[in-house]
Formats: sequence, C-alpha cells, structure tokens
Amino acid sequence: MAIIVNIDVMLARRKMSSLELAEKIGITPSNLSILKTGKAKAIRISTMDALCRALDCQPGDILEFR
Repeated sequence: MAIIVNIDVMLARRKMSSLELAEKIGITPSNLSILKTGKAKAIRISTMDALCRALDCQPGDILEFR
C-alpha cells in the first residue's frame, strides 16, 4: 500500500508544464519535482490548496491511496 501522487497526470490533463505550475503556486521547480516523484515526507495544506487552485481539481485528484 502506498500514497500515489498524480501531479503529472493533472499536468497532462491541463496541458501545463511543471515550470508553469511551480511559478503559479510559488515553489521552486526542484521542490515540485520532489512532490511529483512522491519523495516528499509531507505537504503543507497551503501548498495543496495552491496545487488544487492552479490545476482546478480536488486533493483526491492529486493524491491516491493504493
């Protein structure tokens, strides 16, 4: 069982680049990469809020439990 991060899926659906998303939500591209690969140990609620606003989605669209 694991938490799967679907940021890449949402980026593809929105036809948005990682760099564009990083700029929109105010984090560095390297920190976004850490989130996308699932290597982050935690995510701030404010970052999740910014991701959801920028990608026009719900938190469940980004995070998945398997």
